[in-house]
Amino acid sequence: MRQGERMLLDIGVFCEAGGGLRLRGYQRRVAQALVESVFQERGLSLAVLFPRQSGKNELQAQVEAYLLLMLAYRGAEIVKISPTWQPQAQNAMHRLERVLNANFMTRAVWEKENGYIYRIGRARITFLSGAPEANVVGATASTLLEVDEAQDVQVSKYDKDIAPMAASTNATRVFWGTAWTATTLLARELRAAQAAEAEDGRPRSFVLTAREVAAEVPAYGRFVAGQVARLGREHPLVKTQFFSEELDGVTGMFPVERIARMFAAGGEAAGGGVAAVGCGRANLYALLIDVAGQDPAVGSAEESASAGGLANPRRDSTAVTVVQIDLAGLADPLLRAPIYRPVARQQWVGVSQTLLYDQILALAAHWQASRLVVDATGVGAGLASFLERALPGRVHPFVFTQASKSRLGWDFLAVVDGGRWREAPRVGLNQRRDDLAAVFCQQLAFCRCEVLPGPNQNLRWGVPDDARDPHSGARIHDDLLISAALSAVLDQESWSAPAPGPLRIIRAKDPLTEMRGF
Repeated sequence: MRQGERMLLDIGVFCEAGGGLRLRGYQRRVAQALVESVFQERGLSLAVLFPRQSGKNELQAQVEAYLLLMLAYRGAEIVKISPTWQPQAQNAMHRLERVLNANFMTRAVWEKENGYIYRIGRARITFLSGAPEANVVGATASTLLEVDEAQDVQVSKYDKDIAPMAASTNATRVFWGTAWTATTLLARELRAAQAAEAEDGRPRSFVLTAREVAAEVPAYGRFVAGQVARLGREHPLVKTQFFSEELDGVTGMFPVERIARMFAAGGEAAGGGVAAVGCGRANLYALLIDVAGQDPAVGSAEESASAGGLANPRRDSTAVTVVQIDLAGLADPLLRAPIYRPVARQQWVGVSQTLLYDQILALAAHWQASRLVVDATGVGAGLASFLERALPGRVHPFVFTQASKSRLGWDFLAVVDGGRWREAPRVGLNQRRDDLAAVFCQQLAFCRCEVLPGPNQNLRWGVPDDARDPHSGARIHDDLLISAALSAVLDQESWSAPAPGPLRIIRAKDPLTEMRGF
């Protein structure tokens, strides 16, 4: 029996007899390759992509505790890098402490030094942050270098400051994480591991999907099925975090398949096909209002240039989408969220804020709107404030920042990919150009998105500034798209509460005078 194979049996005993944990088959395969490389001093570079909540972090802590114990007399220097110190590195330390204390072989022999180093005998593991500003120069990983959530560690940071830690001793390196884009550190190291594996046959790349995990853990399969039903199989976070599929760095946010899904289930005819018959639970309506003004995703001309033109620097019209809120989705055990059917759209270009205020109040009264989600960024703050005063308890102001727009993009994709945005199927791109539903479709088709590197998983999205209508040459905006995306904010509402009563407008004594300051 080779030494590496003996180590595999020992780590199984260590986990099961010492701590009561039985490693799953896919965890054992990774552990075997890792400990063989360490104990036989092969210096391999491994890439491990596990779906979320499939046991990656538990496996890391078990292997780390095992190596500390087995190398206590021989000596070892292990370094573990996390994208951030708080919370990721600290969480990793807490997991290791839990494993060390749970296992009778280690609970009485481990020590902690300087708040971030764990030691058994002559074996140590040091936890460090891989954030761009972190000072990690000087640390040495003579035995093992781990990079956790490697998709969130900058390639330049790794190459300059982290990789040299293992260079002098040719230590084993392991890159843990989940799929993101093809330009991440994890993606680069996965391709290198696959190429080396093809040459000598030694396992280095481990790409796991939810299907393999579900084969061993049926409950996990049911959990992922619920996520797919709620978010949709093509949602970027489902593709990356559960099925280990990479995303394009910059791509169309609404490809043909996604747009088709928005029309597949059908909805009410846009433009007034549903009568406003009151505000009962079966007839709930909301106004989604995007106010003309500076695009909050880009704060300056310099930022606009650096953003690659992924957001219009100005949106020149105020757009309103009226949606019917179908609460039947709440009863669906997988969806557990409302369904949104657009029933009317309206745009205003170059109108005064006072006229806009009156027009929106008239729309709210016509549809007996129970909710208004209002862009309260910049000049929209004044409009949102007056609408709140006129319609108390019904207005949800939404302030756009780079972070909040990113979250809104992800959340709207969840609405769409979960089949909860339902357009009237008769609407298409070939309708009249003055049809707002067709304009909305055009904005969908021209919308681009970029998934940004880093642990925040930010999404930059919008219609590029240079987008032009192929027929008229007119500039294409994204106001109707932004308006529709505000539907995701409605998911945060508590729909179990009683529906509001009949809409009553509380007007200021002289609203025109008060609103001159807008």
